[in-house]
Amino acid sequence: PTQCDNWVRTSNGGHFASPNYPNMYPPNQECIYILEAAPRQRIELTFDEPYYIEPSFECRFDHLEVRDGPFGFSPLINRYCGLKSPALIRSTGRFMWIKFTSDEELEGKGFQAKYSFIPDPDFTYLGGILNPIPDCQFELSGADGIVRSSQVEQEGKTKPGQAVDCIWTIKATPNAKIYLRFLDYQMEHSNECKRNFVAVYDGSSSIENLKAKFCSTVANDVTLQTGTGVVRMWADEGSRLSRFRMLFTSFVDPPCSGNTYFCHSNMCINNSLVCNGIQNCAYPWDENHCREKKTTGLFEQITKTHGTIIGITSGIVLVLLIISILVQVKQPRKKVMACKTAFNKTGFHEVFDPPHYELFSLRDKEISADLADLSEELENYQKMRRPSTASRCIHDHHCGSQASNIKQSRTNLSSMELPFRNDFAQPQPMK
Repeated sequence: PTQCDNWVRTSNGGHFASPNYPNMYPPNQECIYILEAAPRQRIELTFDEPYYIEPSFECRFDHLEVRDGPFGFSPLINRYCGLKSPALIRSTGRFMWIKFTSDEELEGKGFQAKYSFIPDPDFTYLGGILNPIPDCQFELSGADGIVRSSQVEQEGKTKPGQAVDCIWTIKATPNAKIYLRFLDYQMEHSNECKRNFVAVYDGSSSIENLKAKFCSTVANDVTLQTGTGVVRMWADEGSRLSRFRMLFTSFVDPPCSGNTYFCHSNMCINNSLVCNGIQNCAYPWDENHCREKKTTGLFEQITKTHGTIIGITSGIVLVLLIISILVQVKQPRKKVMACKTAFNKTGFHEVFDPPHYELFSLRDKEISADLADLSEELENYQKMRRPSTASRCIHDHHCGSQASNIKQSRTNLSSMELPFRNDFAQPQPMK
């Protein structure tokens, strides 16, 4: 940001003015003023007399632009010009951005503004402006290093539940610049920039040297143009879980000398940072061609010869497995024929045991043939039974008494054939 003429700062406020005030301001001027209040404070801006800025429609020519925030894209409060000084202007946060612009013609006396700090109404329940936050500053230097918010709690700079406002000052090696890369970043209440942010300054901690400010969910790398960097973290009581971890690297512009390494990104870092396990370049060229020092595992212990032997053995086993599968597939299946034993007449007992038949799905003609065979077997059985009964009667000496019984048994047996045969009715045609 550019400044024009005097700017007075005090702990309670100060004042600034247009160039040559109260005389005529010069043409083609662009002056930017950025005001910053302490945490839990706001800014009030008033204008002194005399006041004169070239009047124009919508203040398109010479004008004074005031924005509510620290950037040129912060919300616009208003544009001012003309003969009458603006009324009291008040910010809604800790910052106010002001720009004075003049064109090539019709200059005036300009302005002089006074700014002061007032308590932030959002913190009135805490009693307005609290006591100053204890000193919380850290210093780092060297070829590289880590800036981390956890250092605040480890060194007891703040108490639990207390707001954090800490500054890390980084000193690069001689004649070097600083490259910052975030390794870890988290904002508990993102996009609430006046209560929760990480700011990076290039050269000093003054507001004019503000390089970047991060309060959203993403933080980008920052390249500083000086050898001094300032990192500031502010987190109110409700944002204590916010944290960050940042790597700083000292670098010089190319061409690289003998003790430096070219990063392929307009950076030359110290050779001691190459292959140190940390990416110090903007791109990981310094770590890409490094052999990592790790304990050798099981697969790393297998040499090339062992790997060849294992591969050949596995191939042989696979070929044998395929051959065995093919042999099994091409081998013809054996057909098992179930043959019935011949009918043994002598194996029958005197007591008639009806034969057991299995169920088959047969055609009507085949069923009729089986029934005929069954009737023949029954007739053969009757013929066998007659001589065996007669011979028994002769040896027992009561053949006469048994004759009637034999005839009766024949009659009974012949009578049993009818219902037995009738049971096998002609089957219904199968569907």
